[in-house]
Amino acid sequence: MARKLRILSVDDNRRDSQLLSQLLSKLESSVSITFVSDGCEALDFLFRRKKFFNCQRPDLILLDINLPKRTGYEVLAEIKNDPSLKAIPVLMLTASDRNEDIQRSYDLHANAHLTKPASLAEFEELVRAVEIFWLKKVQLPKSFNEEDQDLRFLRAGAVPEPAIFSDFSIEQPPN
Repeated sequence: MARKLRILSVDDNRRDSQLLSQLLSKLESSVSITFVSDGCEALDFLFRRKKFFNCQRPDLILLDINLPKRTGYEVLAEIKNDPSLKAIPVLMLTASDRNEDIQRSYDLHANAHLTKPASLAEFEELVRAVEIFWLKKVQLPKSFNEEDQDLRFLRAGAVPEPAIFSDFSIEQPPN
């Protein structure tokens, strides 16, 4: 079985996060999703600061534009300007379909700008499209977490044991 892909969802809308969680749990792909609700928390998670120091970095980021504390654009700019993070695909998942917002997302090197649909059926279709393209078709680089783990095992002279995962889980950040 392929390893579980890690997704970070950054959205302050609890209802959208719950809906995304429900839709992702129905996918064929094996995913683990972590939810954070503001821009500062997203950066703490990505840079493994504070309560997130032991969290694994994601393979894919779903990022809203309008967030408390730091906007999605500010978070995106930090991700794409950091050598250790810039290879992680970032999909702007937002209510905005304004051309200025779409252009700014791509100017800051987002990998895609997706507008949240109004209907449940359209949202489900969007999540399936993300799964087909980003989780099944695209080849993502070996995760930073695996590279870190490989280095730790090599330094210790040990061989890592294979991990066994269930098909889907939601990781709650430590309190």
